[in-house]
Amino acid sequence: MLESRGRDWSPRAVVFDCDGTLMDSERHWVDARRQVLGEYGAVPDGEFWELSKGVHYTECGDLMAKVAGRKELAGRMTDQLLDAFRTLASGDPVVCPGASTVVEAAAGRLPLAVASNCPGDVVEACLGSAGLLGHFREVVVPVGRMRPKPHPDVYAHAADLLGVDPARCLAVEDSLCGIRSAVDAGMPVIGVGADPSAESTALADAWVESLEDEELAAWIARWGDQDHPPGG
Repeated sequence: MLESRGRDWSPRAVVFDCDGTLMDSERHWVDARRQVLGEYGAVPDGEFWELSKGVHYTECGDLMAKVAGRKELAGRMTDQLLDAFRTLASGDPVVCPGASTVVEAAAGRLPLAVASNCPGDVVEACLGSAGLLGHFREVVVPVGRMRPKPHPDVYAHAADLLGVDPARCLAVEDSLCGIRSAVDAGMPVIGVGADPSAESTALADAWVESLEDEELAAWIARWGDQDHPPGG
């Protein structure tokens, strides 16, 4: 499926994004952003929605404060955003089409991790509600000096924890922000989504409309068949 890396190439580990890739929670972020901005009488434009997709929630809080003309309230709006998202996501957790099947199939062959810009408790709660959390060896989120996506830190750290060179880790992402992060960490990327931007498709090694893609499923079924051990 990643013909540019050789017909028989397969990963030795896989690192998934969460929001929009495994969990259909991007809509909860959209609703949470709209809800908080509405409290300040702000109506975001298309540029805001494009810039806010996939970014760390603190950066999104800064963007919302700018849109609302209340830059001094960025911290407060960030807290409001996170509270609203937690309420929405916990009340209606939805798995993206094909995500459960892909994760279960991949976990039977290779070590898996999640790299997300969300708080760790939110990621684990969402994956736990979907019955997917147990398939992942590591859940990596920005903590301490680790920078959020689009910086490469979370993907680089995930590869390190799995003990696999980033070039042999496959990243699975839906946003341009996340794709930039994975590419800068040195990982090949499969992009997921129905309407990718030109830059997203240019950066990704391959693109599927959803994780229900039949070619992706057939490729996963061949992982580990080569002469190298998974995770080696």
